[in-house]
Amino acid sequence: MSSTSQYLSGNEIRQLFLDFYTQRGHQPLPSASLVPEDPTVLLTIAGMLPFKPIFLGQRTPEFKRATTSQKCIRTNDIENVGRTQRHHTFFEMLGNFSFGDYFKPQAIAWGWELSTQVFGFSPQNLVVSVFEEDDEALEIWRDQIGVTPARIKRMGADDNFWVSGITGPCGPCSEIYYDFHPERGEDNIDLEDDTRFIEFYNLVFMQYNRDAAGNLTPLQNKNIDTGMGLERMAQILQKKPNNYETDLIFPIIETAAKIAGIDYYQSDEKTKISLKVIGDHVRSVVHMIADEIRASNVGRGYVLRRLIRRVVRHGRLIGISGEFINQVAETAISLSESVYPNLRQREASIKAELQREETNFLKTLDRGEKLLEEIIQTVKQQKQTSISGESAFTLYDTFGFPLELTQEIAEEYNLTVDVDGFNAEMQKQVERAKAAHETIDLTVQGSLDKLAEHIHSTQFIGYKQLAATAKIEVLLVSGVSQEAAEAGTDVQIVLDKTPFYAESGGQVGDKGYISGDGILVRIEDVKKESDFFVHFGKIERGTIRIGDNITAQIDHACRRRAQANHTATHLLQAALKKVVDEGISQAGSLVSFDRLRFDFNCPRALTTAEVEQVEEIVNNWISEAHSATIEVLPIAEAKAKGAVAMFGEKYGDEVRVIDFPGVSMELCGGTHVNNTAEIGVFKIIAEAGVASGVRRIEAVSGLAVLDYLNVRDTVVKDLCDRFKVKPEEVPDRITTLQTEIRNSEKEIQTLKSQLAIVKSDSLLQTAETLGEYKIIVAQMEEIDAESLKTAAERLLQKIGNGAVVLGSVPEPGKVSIVAAFSPEVNKKGVQAGKFVGTIAKICGGGGGGRPNLAQAGGRDASKLPEALETAKNDLLAALK
Repeated sequence: MSSTSQYLSGNEIRQLFLDFYTQRGHQPLPSASLVPEDPTVLLTIAGMLPFKPIFLGQRTPEFKRATTSQKCIRTNDIENVGRTQRHHTFFEMLGNFSFGDYFKPQAIAWGWELSTQVFGFSPQNLVVSVFEEDDEALEIWRDQIGVTPARIKRMGADDNFWVSGITGPCGPCSEIYYDFHPERGEDNIDLEDDTRFIEFYNLVFMQYNRDAAGNLTPLQNKNIDTGMGLERMAQILQKKPNNYETDLIFPIIETAAKIAGIDYYQSDEKTKISLKVIGDHVRSVVHMIADEIRASNVGRGYVLRRLIRRVVRHGRLIGISGEFINQVAETAISLSESVYPNLRQREASIKAELQREETNFLKTLDRGEKLLEEIIQTVKQQKQTSISGESAFTLYDTFGFPLELTQEIAEEYNLTVDVDGFNAEMQKQVERAKAAHETIDLTVQGSLDKLAEHIHSTQFIGYKQLAATAKIEVLLVSGVSQEAAEAGTDVQIVLDKTPFYAESGGQVGDKGYISGDGILVRIEDVKKESDFFVHFGKIERGTIRIGDNITAQIDHACRRRAQANHTATHLLQAALKKVVDEGISQAGSLVSFDRLRFDFNCPRALTTAEVEQVEEIVNNWISEAHSATIEVLPIAEAKAKGAVAMFGEKYGDEVRVIDFPGVSMELCGGTHVNNTAEIGVFKIIAEAGVASGVRRIEAVSGLAVLDYLNVRDTVVKDLCDRFKVKPEEVPDRITTLQTEIRNSEKEIQTLKSQLAIVKSDSLLQTAETLGEYKIIVAQMEEIDAESLKTAAERLLQKIGNGAVVLGSVPEPGKVSIVAAFSPEVNKKGVQAGKFVGTIAKICGGGGGGRPNLAQAGGRDASKLPEALETAKNDLLAALK
C-alpha cells in the first residue's frame, strides 16, 4: 500500500472511485432513494437495485455506462451489528455498471487498476475468486492481469453466481479480497477466514437468462454490475480493526460516548457493542427520514421505529438517562451533508421525528423494563428457560416493546422467547390499524421479465386521449403467457400504447373497455410494472389474441371523478400549508373514484376550526375557477419555481408540473382537471392520526359529495322515523337514550355486585384456618370480573388476616380470577399481582395488579378447577 493511500478519508475514497469511472466514460449518477421503485423490496438493499429494470430488459438505459455511490439499508443481520467487524444496517455501495457495453476483460482490468494504482494495494495483498465453471474469467486474471494462480480461487454457485430470482438474468461473479496477512503464504488459502481476508469488490458478469426449467441461454446484451463496500475500503485504507472505527462512523460513536461520559477505548466489550449499534443505527435513521420514511408499526416505518428504539435502549445501557438522539444525529448529518445535502435540508424534519419517537418510547421504556424484569425473575424462579408469548405480547401491546427488543434483553439473561405464542397473540389483533398494502402479482412481473427483450415499453397517451387504437403485445392468464384467451377468462394485457392511467402516485388505475371485431374486455384496473402498463380485466365476449388490433376506451365518468379528487388533493395540501404549517409535507395519499385520502406530517391533531377553515379555503379556490397550466420542465427549473414534490414519486431529469397559479404547484404524473371549477365542491369527512406524527384527512369531491350526502340523508331519515322526532331533535334524543342506558348499566352492575356478595357470604364457612391466617379459594358461577372483585374484597374484609382467591366463568371461553391478600400475607412474600398472573397461565391467560389486590383472565374454562387447586396448595405452602 502506498504511503498516500493509508490515510484516505471516507469521502476521498468515494470520490476517487467515482472520478476513476467518470474518466472512463461512466455517467456519475446520484444515489437513489432508500424507498425503492421495486415493489418486491421494502428498502434499497443493493447498489444495483435502481438499475434492475434495465438489467431485466424492461427499461432502455439513458447511458451505456454509469457509476454511483448508493446508500443501502439491510436489517436481516441486525443482531450482528456491533458484534462483528463489518455488519451494518446502513452502508454505501460504490458501483460501476455497463448496460450492454463492455464486459469481463474491461471490468476485470479496471477493477485491478483501481485497486492497485488508485488505492495502492500491493498484488501480494490481493486474492481473487471466480465461479468454478468460469474459465474465461480465470484466464483473464491469470494471463492478462498476471495474478499468481495460487491467488485465484474457484468458488461454487452459492458464493460466485449471481441470480435475480428463480428466473431471469444471471451470471457468474468474481470477487477481490484483501489479505491482511500475506506472510502466511499462499498454501491452503481459505477465503472464509475473515480474520485474514475481507472481500471488498464484487464484479458480476450478467451474461445468461435462466428459464423456469433452469436452462441458461446467453443474453443478447451482456451487462456488468459491480459493488465495492465503502465502509470496508475505509477499514482497510485507514488501517482500523473494524468498520466502526473509521471516520465514516467513529465521530458518531465519540459523540454518544461523550454524552455518556465514557471513553470508547477504555470501555468493556459490551459497552463498545452498544456504542457501535448507536453509531450504525443513527446513520440509518437520519437517511431514512430524509427520504420521507416515517415511523410506524408496519413496513419500512416499522424498520425505522425499531432502529430508533434500539438506539434509545443502547443509550440507556451505557448510562444515558435522558433524551440524546438528536445530538448524535447532528454528528451524523454533519458527516454526510456534503455528499447528501438533503440531510441538512431536511434537518428540522429529521430531528422532529427522532425527538418525537424518542420521547414517546422513553415514556413507556421504564415501565416496560420493570415489567420485563419481573417476568424474567419469575421465569428464573420457576427454573424455566423461555418467556411466554403472552408476556412478550403484553410488553409489545401495552408498552411498545418490539418482540426483537424483548428477545435482546432476554438473551442477556440466557433466556428465549416463545415466538409462536407471540404470533398467536398478534393474530388476534389483526383488526388493528395498519398501513394499506397492495398485493403485487409477482407472477405477472415474472412473465414480463421473460418477455421484456421482445416488447417495447408502453406508450401512455392518456393525458390527451381517452380512446385509441392499439395492439395487444402481451396476453397473460394467471400470470402465464398465452397466445389466445376466450370469453369468461380473467386476463392481464399489455398494449403497445394506452389511454389508461396506471396506478401511480396514489391515484388508482383507470377502468374501461378493450374492444374489437367481436371482442369485448372489461378492464377493472391498470398497474405499472416497470415501464409496462398491465391491464387487468375479464373477457366478456369473443376470443382475443396476441397481435390483435383493438380499441382501448377508458370510463369517462370514473376518470372525471379521479382527476377531480387528485386536483382536490393538491388544493388540500396547499390549504394545510396556509392554515396549519408551511412546513407540512405529504406522507402518503390515495386518489380513487369515490374519495381521496391525504396523509401528512404534523405532530398534533387539527382543531375543528382549522378543519373548517381548510375546507372553506379549498371550496373558495374551486369557486374562483383557477385554470391549470401543465408543462414538462427540467427538474432543476421546476424546483426553482417552487414546485412541490409528491410523496413516493420518482423523478427523472424532466418532470411534469401541475400549476394552478397562485394556489398550488406540484410535480405530478397524475390526471387533473383543467379548471378548479370542474371539481364542483369539496367536503372533509374525517381527520385522525394514523401514526406517530402523521395525520390523515379523508375527503370527497364532485359527484362523490352527493353520494356522501345521500347516504347521510338516508340515515337521518331512518333515525327520525325510529325516534319519531324532527332531524334537528335527533342529537338530543340520542343523548337522552345514552343517559338512560348508562343509568341502567349502573343499576345492573349494582345488582350483580349485590348478588355476588350474597353468593360470597356462603363461602365464609369454607374458609380454612392455617395458624393466624384464613384462606378461601373457590369458584363462583357466572359472576363477571368486577363483581368477582367486589366479592373478594368483602370476603377478605370479613376474615381479616388471610387470602381470598376466587374464579369464575362469566361467559363461554372467558375465565376471571381475583386474588385479595391482607398486609400480613404480603409480608410473607406473597404478592397478589405475581401470584394471580402465575395461576392464570394454567387457564391460558395472564394478568397482574397490586400486591394486595389483582385480577387476571384466561381462555380455557376447563382448567379453572386445576388453577384454583394450584392456588390453594401454593397459598398453604407459602403461609406455613
